[in-house]
This record gives sequence, C-alpha cells and structure tokens, in this order.
Amino acid sequence: MMQAFLSKLVTFGCAITLAFGTLSAHAGFDEGLAAYERGDYATALKEWRPLARQGHASAQYNLGVMYDQGRGVPQDYAEAVKWYRQAAAQGHAKAQSNLGLMYAKGRGVPQDYAEAVKWYRQAAAQGLAAAQYNLGVMYDEGWGVPQDKVLAYALYNLSAAGDPSKDNKAPRNRESIAQGMSREAILAGQALTRELAKPGNFAQALDAHLKASRRPR
Repeated sequence: MMQAFLSKLVTFGCAITLAFGTLSAHAGFDEGLAAYERGDYATALKEWRPLARQGHASAQYNLGVMYDQGRGVPQDYAEAVKWYRQAAAQGHAKAQSNLGLMYAKGRGVPQDYAEAVKWYRQAAAQGLAAAQYNLGVMYDEGWGVPQDKVLAYALYNLSAAGDPSKDNKAPRNRESIAQGMSREAILAGQALTRELAKPGNFAQALDAHLKASRRPR
C-alpha cells in the first residue's frame, strides 16, 4: 500500500535554464548546461559547482539533480538533499518539489511526510504543476495531513490545467477519486480550484479551506 502510494509521486529529472546573477556567472551556467545536454557531466559539474557555492539557485538545483540521479558523480541522496535545500531556501520551485519528494521517500533524510507537504506546498503556490499534483497525492492518501478528497480533487484539477501533457497523472487521479465523491463534493472541489488558481491566492485559499474543514458540522 505504501509502495503504491510512493510510486504516484513525481520528480524533476533534468537540468533547467534560468538567467541569474552576473554575466560571467550566467556564461558559466550556460556552458555547464551545454555540457550537461551533450552528456559531458564532468564539465557540467566543473562549471556549476563554483556557481552553486556562490549561491546560484539554478546551479544548486542542477547539482542536486546530478547527485540524485548519479550523473557524473556517485549517486548520493544526502548530497542531493543538501543542494536541493539550498536552492529551495531561495525559492526555487523545482528544488522545493524535489526536496519534498526526498522527504516523502526518505532519501537522504529520514522519511517525514509533514516536511514533504511543507515543501510541496511552497512549490505548488508558485504554480508548479508537479508539486500541485504531489500535494494532491498527499491529501488524497492522508499522508502527513488529514485525508481531504475535495482538496485533492482541486489540486489534481489545478495541476491538470497547468500541465496538460499526457505525462501528467493528475487527470487520471482526479477522475479516479471523483468516482467516490458526491456531486456536492465535486462542485466544492471545482470551486476550490478556482480560488487556488487566482494569482497570489493559493496559500490563502488553501488555509481557508483547511480552517473550514476543521469546523464541527
């Protein structure tokens, strides 16, 4: 049961491009990216490590990916967590989402669903569809949070809208849980989706829903 749940979660597995810092730092980052894309991980590491140490969030995230997947370095989850955490602390959404996954799966850190939810939530608030999906899984299954099908439905709905690709499992999960929900609950989930989707309103809408769900009925 637990293994089936964990297999639902998704991670980011590739480096990203993001202009950040000085021109020279940006140039080094782009050189690392070009090297990474042609499979020259040693050069990518050489370019990104100094930038990561200087606080370049995207370089920190990319180092996390390399250690997470063992690309050009021995696979080391603890080292991946270290770099994800540094990037996540700067607000890097993909790093936040991957850090959440490390906590959910207990990779490089003790397994901690509440901590996973914390990081997924931060990334989801930035509009990251994968984090919205993963947060939906947590509420769907009741891991680290009280089970909440209405909220899970809304998060799957939001993720599906943000990433309509066939790789996104959110539509399938949404339809699956809808089969066990009343029409009233589905309508509530749709209304919550609209509130979560309003610019800058994700955290406020989420907190309002959670507060209302704790009230005696």
